[in-house]
Amino acid sequence: MTRRFKLLVLALVMLLVTAGSTVVLWARHDREEPVTILGTWTAGQADRFETLLRGFGIPFRYQGTAAQREVLLAKVQAGEPPDIVIMPGIGELAEYADQHLLEPLDDLYDPREYGAPWMSAGSPSDHLYWVPVKADLKSVVWYRQDEAPARGPAPLRSWCLGMGDDGASGWPGTDWIEDLVLQRAGPHVYEQWARGAGGTRWWRSAPVREAWEAWAGLLRQDRGAAAHALLTDHRGDPDGNGLLFDGWGGCTLEHQGSFAPSFYGGEAGRAHMTDSAPLLPGGGPVRAHEVTGDFAALFGDSPRARALIRRLASAQGQRKWAELAGAGVFSANRRVTAEGGPVAREIARRLGAGPRCLDASDVMAPAVRDAFYEAVLLTLARVAAGQDPGIAGLLQDVQRVQDARSAHTAGGGAAPRTVCSTG
Repeated sequence: MTRRFKLLVLALVMLLVTAGSTVVLWARHDREEPVTILGTWTAGQADRFETLLRGFGIPFRYQGTAAQREVLLAKVQAGEPPDIVIMPGIGELAEYADQHLLEPLDDLYDPREYGAPWMSAGSPSDHLYWVPVKADLKSVVWYRQDEAPARGPAPLRSWCLGMGDDGASGWPGTDWIEDLVLQRAGPHVYEQWARGAGGTRWWRSAPVREAWEAWAGLLRQDRGAAAHALLTDHRGDPDGNGLLFDGWGGCTLEHQGSFAPSFYGGEAGRAHMTDSAPLLPGGGPVRAHEVTGDFAALFGDSPRARALIRRLASAQGQRKWAELAGAGVFSANRRVTAEGGPVAREIARRLGAGPRCLDASDVMAPAVRDAFYEAVLLTLARVAAGQDPGIAGLLQDVQRVQDARSAHTAGGGAAPRTVCSTG
């Protein structure tokens, strides 16, 4: 073997070794890619959530945004969805599942730890496509300590109203309509309406129309308050203590979910809570409670992403998340006991027992939900302008969207079959 040939052989071996090392390094780099997570939590809550995730020992990159639905859609359309998304809109998640963009979570958590109405099984194959990682109670009203409301429906001047949001505006108004339908017509009708079930044109039905008219009647008591609600952020001023404590016009009541104290800053300890039903237009007994949550779903199927979902959904992970997040964060996991004072215990009791129904607009398909939001905002705007809100026409418009959606999904889909629980 000539010296020149030996040098060529040595050079070839070195080249192969170098190439092999490069392959190994890139493979190692791929294995260490962080799990990407898109959620709605920002600021302090995002910091606490990242603290929780660091405790799992899984590399991650979290992005929190109030415009999450728009950001997610853009990422999906670009072919670069996050590994995990955490969002309240299970109607939206159902559409992604129907497009075969979500991975089943069947072996990542025990659905018996959550139960109805939180379980996500809805498709003909009964796959689980999402899991609640944070729960919230609605159908409640907040008031200031030592200023308990009178028994009976409250006038408009008592209510702190704000429809503004960084993302999809209008949902505080849909919460009013949903609660009125639930308390007046009961869970069965509410569930059928939320699902658009049975072929009934629910948006034009008496229960929905009468609830909408009752809310519009409340707004007509003060056109100025209706106009103010359109321009007011539901969280209040960024440096304030929420609408309840910095309220315009001396308002004393806020129809808001269990997350409301997070807006109240240093006054949160003075916030107390009661059931909404007796205070709504028309009053009446509590028929059920509306609940909502932030649900985790899986776009990517990497082992690390699956491991992170498994840990986040576990009783241990949920318990740790509630501890880190502090007041206002509750778990739907039956094995997690809520800690805190009397208010927190009352919220946990309602979340864990009694008739409960998922937030209707969160269950609806995105197109129907958006039409619902728009109709609510138009009602406010027309009342503020001294006009007839034209409720029949607004409901007809939403029904057309529902009809188009129902025709598109005839024969199945991943949308939940159960929206309400009985106990």
